[in-house]
Amino acid sequence: MDGPRNLKDMLTEAKDTSELMVDLAYAALFYDSEDFSEEVLRLEVRLNSLVFDMRSLAIFAARSYADAEQMAGILQVVQDIEKIGNAANDIAMIVVKHLGIPPELLEDLPEAEEIASRVRVEPESELDGRALDDLDLPVETGMRPIAVRSGSEWNFDPDPEDVLREGDVLFLLGPPEGVAEVRELAGAAPVPSPASSVEGVGQLSELERAVDILIEMKNLSEVAVGLAYSALLYYDAGLAREVVAIEDEMDEMRYRLERWVLLAARHIEDPSRLRGILHLATASEAITDCAMEMVWMVEKGEEVHPVLSAAVGESDEVVLKLTVSPDSPADGKTLGTLRLETETGMYALAVNRGGRWSYRPPDTYTLKGGDSLLATGAPEGLEPLAELFGQEIEEPP
Repeated sequence: MDGPRNLKDMLTEAKDTSELMVDLAYAALFYDSEDFSEEVLRLEVRLNSLVFDMRSLAIFAARSYADAEQMAGILQVVQDIEKIGNAANDIAMIVVKHLGIPPELLEDLPEAEEIASRVRVEPESELDGRALDDLDLPVETGMRPIAVRSGSEWNFDPDPEDVLREGDVLFLLGPPEGVAEVRELAGAAPVPSPASSVEGVGQLSELERAVDILIEMKNLSEVAVGLAYSALLYYDAGLAREVVAIEDEMDEMRYRLERWVLLAARHIEDPSRLRGILHLATASEAITDCAMEMVWMVEKGEEVHPVLSAAVGESDEVVLKLTVSPDSPADGKTLGTLRLETETGMYALAVNRGGRWSYRPPDTYTLKGGDSLLATGAPEGLEPLAELFGQEIEEPP
């Protein structure tokens, strides 16, 4: 087997690879880039190899019935990680097969909670000649690098020690508010604000309704996966039930989206350009289904092998659970005021207040002492986030 031989390390790499595939697939969609799509297909080969090796190692390690029961849980997660990669591949194929990307979708993608952005590094800018590790972009701006293009050469998995040079084109993923900060660091001109238009004010068209639902499905699928990994990390049945509830909601959203797409087809000269919307909805639903399958053992009270929580805790995107300390900097502040994404590089997945979870809390959500928050993002953001909440970093059990 190539690469790490340890099952935990392979699980971590597989999780990171599947998440990178999803990021690149959405970036391919946003930029209509076959380069990004082709890299997703190459990463699928790498992921498939990892999955085969993990299955072989898990089977070899099961020497008793009790071992086999625990390894069955690991194999379930391995299968779901593989299926998330397959869903990313399906998204990338929208570009490769020219299935149709309505302009309404591209206009609304920046409304998603995380968006893809690209910027050229200008000479003598803050980015020119500096390593990614030194820049610490996830913490400083909330945007994490997913690719760098130097001339005609692509690097789709940049390392922290990689140095940016003038003329490099940096591709990032993160909250919309982080785009302006990255562009300023790169010496690029600000993105002009879109001109407001009176057209379209009033009742939404069928296609606009479908696109709105699709953006919500994209956001919810990402939340579901984050909550699923959190449930595994902290063995939290409450989080597992939230994932199941999201999956139920996604099913209903899929039915509504299909209705609006069919209604929109009546008014479009070439309805085939709507195929991309349907394929993207299918992929988002598939990702949520995988999240639900991952948490089955937690929901049913089955024992989770410690290698799963260890692998989740050591990936490129970590999950952290913190409690808001009374009188801490976060107590009484809204999430929008705290600007977690741009100040720490961490994204709020859910907040627990009085035993009830609120996932994907809005910027207007006001935190109070005693609230528990689940956040995910770059490992560099752990300490600044803990300091903001007046807490020590909580280690998973």
